[in-house]
Amino acid sequence: MNKEAPIGIFDSGVGGLTVARKIFEILPSENIVYFGDVGRTPYGPRSKEIIIQFTTQDVAFLAERDVKFIVCACNSSSAVALDEIKKDYHIEMVGVIDPGARAAVEKTKNGRIGVIGTNATIGSNAYAHIIHHIDPDLKVFSLACPLFVPLVEEGYVDKDATYLIARDYLQTMLDVEIDTLVLGCTHYPLIKHVISEVMGEDVTLIDSGEETAREAQRILTESDLLNPASAQPPPPEGSRKYYVSDVPAKFSRMASRFLGHEVENITRVDISKY
Repeated sequence: MNKEAPIGIFDSGVGGLTVARKIFEILPSENIVYFGDVGRTPYGPRSKEIIIQFTTQDVAFLAERDVKFIVCACNSSSAVALDEIKKDYHIEMVGVIDPGARAAVEKTKNGRIGVIGTNATIGSNAYAHIIHHIDPDLKVFSLACPLFVPLVEEGYVDKDATYLIARDYLQTMLDVEIDTLVLGCTHYPLIKHVISEVMGEDVTLIDSGEETAREAQRILTESDLLNPASAQPPPPEGSRKYYVSDVPAKFSRMASRFLGHEVENITRVDISKY
């Protein structure tokens, strides 16, 4: 395997850029290929069969780019499709579910963990399954918060409406006295400050994207697949290439919000060919 080959990251849209941003921070010398399926977003409300179909195409696209490692930055795909697709490839892959679940188990003190996410992620019960596999005695409370995604994408990260909706959604979690809350959607870190204010300082928030970036670093290190450039002082910045399945202009506007800087080098592809 070519150590200088890129890491592939995919998501149903722009939310996975929160995972990409953490990977940029932790592994700055790695070359990155990002695919955002903005033409078919969101995956969350779709059936399991359609999510598997779309995820299969996303992975096939990245594999054609000769990536050395794949990060599934979509909670819905990670929950219902990734394990099945992994069997068809020799490329190591990691999703966002396992790292987030393990981190929640490590952080909880009272054994009561909350998980919020899209309808598909919550419906799959994937986080609870992994948490209970690690420790069957833990209590898991899962809640779909579908309005959070459009609020983030419309830039409503500091609006009064967002705080009102968050309080309405999260009152359930306050009532059951969780001490740890998994942000089970890659959009949610952009309103982490809102969620934190509603939940209070006694509740630890788990950013699954951040935990996934650390997991990617661990796997690449143990597999001896880190880009050799990372050992240079100071390490140079790797290349960044972005691909989308629909008009790049909208992706570019939202990407700057997710990454904190303007994004160029965006190419539109016909994902249906895969």
